[in-house]
Amino acid sequence: MVKFRRSFSCAVRGIVYSIANGRNMKIHLLAAIAVIGLASVLQVNRIEGALLVLAIFMVLTAETINSAIEKNVDLVTQEKHTLAKLAKDLAAGGVLLTAINAVIIAVLVFGPYLLRLLDL
Repeated sequence: MVKFRRSFSCAVRGIVYSIANGRNMKIHLLAAIAVIGLASVLQVNRIEGALLVLAIFMVLTAETINSAIEKNVDLVTQEKHTLAKLAKDLAAGGVLLTAINAVIIAVLVFGPYLLRLLDL
């Protein structure tokens, strides 16, 4: 149980660090709050809400992993190196793909609701 608590504590510290020190994580969190607010106002159904939450957590997870990879690369070398840049670019690309996926889900979920509002 002590190992579990320690692991959980380390994970929470990582999340807090990511939020406190990550500019992009703050942007993703603001977007998440906006999405949750809009979902609440539009009263999306449970399945749509679950898809939105899944997309939000995928983006936040990808950003956290991206930050971990960047820190790891920085730990290994401070020099400009093609492979170090590639590792960082690949991790950032993963975040971008996840964010694009989240936008597509948001359009698919919110689109019909917003179109109905425009018809009024």
